[in-house]
Amino acid sequence: MKLSKTIVRVPPENFSQGITTSNLGKPDYDLAFKQHRAYCETLKNLGVNLIMLEKDPEFPDSSFVEDTALVNERCAVITRPGDPRRRGEERKTEKVLSKFRDIKRIKKPGTVDGGDVLRIHNEYYIGLSQRTNREGGKQLSRILKKYGYDAEFIPVKNMLHLKSGVNYLDRGVIIIREEMSDLTCFKNFHKITVNPQESYAANCIFVNGLVLMPAGFPETSKKIKSFGFNSTVLQMSEFEKMDGGVSCLSIRF
Repeated sequence: MKLSKTIVRVPPENFSQGITTSNLGKPDYDLAFKQHRAYCETLKNLGVNLIMLEKDPEFPDSSFVEDTALVNERCAVITRPGDPRRRGEERKTEKVLSKFRDIKRIKKPGTVDGGDVLRIHNEYYIGLSQRTNREGGKQLSRILKKYGYDAEFIPVKNMLHLKSGVNYLDRGVIIIREEMSDLTCFKNFHKITVNPQESYAANCIFVNGLVLMPAGFPETSKKIKSFGFNSTVLQMSEFEKMDGGVSCLSIRF
């Protein structure tokens, strides 16, 4: 499916005050800004129109815009972020998406982060994590089924979001962390397995014929190439420090 639009949001100057468990050190704002700009330019070069939301220092994590919504051909679901400090980020996302899609919302006491929602064709895999609770997952499943999509729950352990560990590329191929590769729900897919030393590289996205992956993971890069995919690497060091990955920085539709 060719992607034509993506929502992105520039990190605010207080980006380093966001939520993280990585213990990788404090991010450098100027470098994060440059990395975000390169990310956006890569998407533009792939024929994607950028919808740029203004930076908002009220929400240091707001560049991780993926968590605020999920979008398909039939609707947009505005999430209710699992960490209370992030609630409110979704308002700007909803304002934009209301121009393009029928809007549905996750309601209290449900919580959903978009990073826990993986779509493969007409099936959605919903990660139940510290950020996405079962009530939120049930609400999301009901919404999706009304629009003709199926949904399945997956417990998420030892990582922030489902898409920290597994993502769909194309042609029936997923990229998945080694410790998740035996999940029965993915048994019918071809798997690019990411070893524990390169686990961050499991968070990739496939955009209009190209795999976008984080720089610095040569073994995973070779595996992606061996499956017949072209890829490009993106410098993501400052976002990794804040528990963010390649998919987190955009809502693609």
